[in-house]
Order: sequence, then C-alpha cells, then structure tokens
Amino acid sequence: MATGPRPDWITTPITAGLLRGALDLERTTHGVLPHRLPARARAQCADAQLAMAESQPSGVRLALRTRATAVELDTLPTKRRYAGLPPRPDGLYDLLVDGRPAGQGSVPSGNTLHIDLATGSLEHRPGPVGTVRFTGLPERDKDIEIWLPHNETTELVALRTDAPVGPAPDRGRRVWLHHGSSISHGSDAASPTTTWPALAASRAGVELINLGLGGSALLDPFTARALRDTPADVISLKIGINLVNADLMRLRAFGPAVHGFLDTVRDGHPSTPLLVVSPILCPIHEDTPGPTAPDLAALAAGRPRFRAAGDPAERAAGKLTLAVIRDELARIVERRAAEDPHLHHLDGRALYGEADAAELPLPDELHPDAATHRRMGERFAELAFAAGGPFAAPDLSAHG
Repeated sequence: MATGPRPDWITTPITAGLLRGALDLERTTHGVLPHRLPARARAQCADAQLAMAESQPSGVRLALRTRATAVELDTLPTKRRYAGLPPRPDGLYDLLVDGRPAGQGSVPSGNTLHIDLATGSLEHRPGPVGTVRFTGLPERDKDIEIWLPHNETTELVALRTDAPVGPAPDRGRRVWLHHGSSISHGSDAASPTTTWPALAASRAGVELINLGLGGSALLDPFTARALRDTPADVISLKIGINLVNADLMRLRAFGPAVHGFLDTVRDGHPSTPLLVVSPILCPIHEDTPGPTAPDLAALAAGRPRFRAAGDPAERAAGKLTLAVIRDELARIVERRAAEDPHLHHLDGRALYGEADAAELPLPDELHPDAATHRRMGERFAELAFAAGGPFAAPDLSAHG
C-alpha cells in the first residue's frame, strides 16, 4: 500500500544538470517540463502535433550519482485516449543502475488528452500528480538513470531519496544526436530504453539525444537550427515518411529543402560524421503518395490502422512516395559527399526491408512493433557504430 514519504527523506530540486536528452526545461505550475526542442523553435510553430511530440520525453532521463536505496519521483503525465480504441497502457519509467536494467514503474494518474482520429478533435482533461517509486537499490555509490516515458508528456514535480544525490559524472562517452519521425520517437516500442535509438545507443556505448518527433520530421528550419546548436560527436537524420504522411511538399521543393536542412546542420557541425537515413519499408507508401489517413473501418472495429489516401498516378505531378524519396536522398548525398567526406547515406530498408516485413509486418501499416524496434536498434548499431561504419569510434591506439 502506497504511503507518503518518510520525514527524513531528502527532496532535491530537479534542474537541467540532473537531466540528459532534453534541450530545454520549462518551469510550470507544478514543477518543470522537459522539452526536446528549445523555446525559440517552439515559438515558430503552433502545430498541436509538434507540441505534443516534442514534449514527450523520448530519450530524456534523470542521471544521478547517489548511495540512495530508494527513489521517489512525483510527476504529472499527460495520457492519450483515442476515441473508439482500447485505453493505451500507462507510460513506463525504466530504471538503470550502473547501466543495467533494475526496475520499471508507471504513474496511473495524470492529465488526459482525448483524441478523435476520425475528426481530428482534441480535448484536454486535467488530472492529479502521481508517484513512481524504486526501492531496494544497492547501498553503495552508483549511477542511476530514470528514463521517462517516451510517449507521455511528463512534468517533473519532485525528486525524493533516502540519501543525497548529485548529477551523474560525465563518463566521456560520445554524444549521438538523432532526428526522425514517430518510428525514431519510439511509437509502439515496449518502453523508453527499448526504442530503436535507445537500444542502438546502449549497444554502441554512446549518449543519446533523441529528436525523433512523431509526425513532425518535416525538414522544418527551426529543427535544423536546434540540431545545429546542439553539441554532438555524431549526427543522424532519418528523413521521409512524415513528408509523405502529411503530403507536405512536392519533389520540386523536397530537394532544395533537404539541401537547406543539411546546410544549416553543417553550419554548426562542419566536420561531424553525419548520416542521412532514408525511410524503412512501409508497403502502403512505397509507390502510393500521401496523405496518410486513418482506416475508419478498422477504427470502428477497435483497431488502429492507417491507409495511403493518395493516387499512384499523382507521382507524375511531383507527389512524393517513399521510393521517390529514397532515390532523391541517395542522389543528394552522393553529390554532396564529393565535397563533404564526413557525410554518409544509409538506405532505411537495411534496417527494415522486404524480408522483415514478411516476418514482422507493421501492425497498423505504419509503425513497427517492439520486436522490430529491437531488430532495428541492433542493425543500426552494427551498420553505423561498428568497425567500418560512419560512426565507428576513432582508433586512439595509433596515437598512443
């Protein structure tokens, strides 16, 4: 049975120094809200989808050094409820002790955002603060990470422990800055440490900053500037699927937009290894343009499912499909790489392709499931970070 905190527990203010993976920390009525885009970027776009996505703390974690055997975190999450669909599970908090999984928890209470996919309507209903607790931790100095739910906007209200805490020390690991769509954000992953970028980062031994923004990888200039201004040792950009989903631009605009996005990132990272990743296989949009629309018949039956609402004949007018985008990205990177030896390209189908789709089909026609996230994370770690990959760790032995 849950009880209140013991009177001898220590309450530690939650500051930016205790967090990793966030680019901004907003003070709220209840506490602080981590953001994955800076305030200047948020001020340049009033899109509700972007606001929801960037405030969901995928890859954001508290990183502490402490002897504490018990930790309590008060939070105010925002849950999503979709009309006609079963309730989504509560978001998970993953606990790591010295880098190893050591527990999970959730906060059942919180605000609720009611969404009707058929009409696009949104309704916000307020709810109470809740607490996630981790007890029985080893009584020794240790690094603790609490990964926040990747799919719930999470205000951090209070941090309590039974021993003092401070920021986890910098272990000298390289920083990987990644940008992508809801697939990179972690849609349908099992937990925050098992999104494919989090799994790849763990296998590669790097620190992740995940700017995977559900529905919002749209070549926005403010996102490019956020990437430009964020220190990183390696950078990857996964481009394509959201441009088709939103039916946002035509081929004439796409090429220059990619060049402009890369130019901006390069303004801040002129020689950082930069990997452009094209879309994974998505059969409904390989040769059929967007927009992507909810399958209303499936929704009526209580199943989330999407369909391609464009017409393949519209490709002649410049509408984008995944096949068109892959060809154009490969061409752009090849051309730029002649003058930029640190720019690389990866066909997304190397992460999830035809054979994978036959074995592990996309459950809603758009998003990978937990098993596919694991496969993609393992493959990205091998293709990008292993010896011979564009992000392979430099060999320091030659200088020793």
